[in-house]
Amino acid sequence: MDDRTRAIIVSAFEASSQGRIHFGDMIGQLMQARVESYHVDYRAGRATCYLPDGDTLDVGVELPPRGIADTFDAEALRAAIRGAQQGQLMYPQFKQLSQAAGCCSYTVWIAGRHVTYAGRHGDTHVERFPD
Repeated sequence: MDDRTRAIIVSAFEASSQGRIHFGDMIGQLMQARVESYHVDYRAGRATCYLPDGDTLDVGVELPPRGIADTFDAEALRAAIRGAQQGQLMYPQFKQLSQAAGCCSYTVWIAGRHVTYAGRHGDTHVERFPD
């Protein structure tokens, strides 16, 4: 992975974590870096980006200060997703609400235009990108 690609990815994650860009902006920046998907593991405090040539990059993600709810609440998760899609929530708030809803990890499939959210007991929710 070249330095430019690495810088784009790190910059996008930093801006999102600080609540300076919306999800759509993050996806746009990662597309410029040719990221086809990324996986965020709240429990490990890590996001892994995957490029089509097999390169990967791990980026640190802040560990949850309050832990992750044991029960997966798909309705509460969907409400947090809607808030983010409508621009009412930035990533720091989304992260808190999704963890409170029992989400422990998620994979953003940029090429597939959807996100798969997972709970601690294998529960999942798939959310398609809005058109």
